[in-house]
Amino acid sequence: MRNRDWKEWWRAAGVRAVKTMAQGALALIPAAATITEVDWTVVFGTAALAGVVSLLTSIKGLPELNESEVK
Repeated sequence: MRNRDWKEWWRAAGVRAVKTMAQGALALIPAAATITEVDWTVVFGTAALAGVVSLLTSIKGLPELNESEVK
């Protein structure tokens, strides 16, 4: 792959990972009765894990990128 293609992949995969991390974090916050009862360590840990999993699944391919451009 050309250098430009990798930059585009990292951009698209990064955007996808950040969105996944935000979704994971927001899903855990309502589990506590009040905001002071939120276990922030669990929220951030889960969000980070979701981001890593998102990047790993992006290795298979990103529908945002046109496959003909990547080759």
